[in-house]
Amino acid sequence: MQLKMLVSRRVKDLGLRTSDLGLKMDGILIINKPSGITSHDVVLKLRRILGQRKIGHAGTLDPIATGVLVLCIGKATKITQFLQSDDKEYEGEIIFGIRTNTGDITGKIVEEKDCSDIKEADIKQVFNNFIGESLQTPPAFSAISVNGERLYKLARRGVKVDLEPRKIKIYNLRMLNISRDNMIVSFRVKCSKGTYIRSLCEDVGKSLGCVASLKSLKRISSGNFHIKDSFNLEEVEEFVKNGTIEEKVLSMSEGLAERQ
Repeated sequence: MQLKMLVSRRVKDLGLRTSDLGLKMDGILIINKPSGITSHDVVLKLRRILGQRKIGHAGTLDPIATGVLVLCIGKATKITQFLQSDDKEYEGEIIFGIRTNTGDITGKIVEEKDCSDIKEADIKQVFNNFIGESLQTPPAFSAISVNGERLYKLARRGVKVDLEPRKIKIYNLRMLNISRDNMIVSFRVKCSKGTYIRSLCEDVGKSLGCVASLKSLKRISSGNFHIKDSFNLEEVEEFVKNGTIEEKVLSMSEGLAERQ
């Protein structure tokens, strides 16, 4: 550890990147993913920034989503599967009155309905009904692989696939705010691995006799990793330039600590 710190300081003094000296890192970096790019795009960008190819993520975020994306670097890619199983926590927004082919507002509207008469008390009751274990059908536009091909690619070609519902668990689901002008409800949810918030929003709409789609989503935490401890890609680039990047990378033991 002392040697790595000395090397890191020397890198900073010389104005070099750690990758310029062939120093490879092993550990976990928590990224605050921006909206508009895929999780794999983040991996590609980080490979370029760090000059290191062996990088993977522990839990996909849709392009529309922001927030915690756990990146495993070097030897830490061996523990990716363990981190993927962690529970997740999100803050998001549901927009009532529209249903899209993707389950969020990036998709094509396929159904519209007036939902202005929905009562706040009914929304809260439906939220409560979803708490606990249940079966959820994944959305057609997802990264699930069927016979070696991603579902979203099949969906874009109009190929329909019958998916088996999967067991999920909602630990907590509560409403934060409601805007009646446009029927947008903000919420916070803690859930198990494999829970699709897009599907949850659609199911909430159905339970209220309406239609609904996901408007926005931010992952607040994944296991022990919280958004307050995350960095955006621009910050990571700066850490590399000033030689402090290794101070921001968590060890594998830190990543696995206190996991249940």
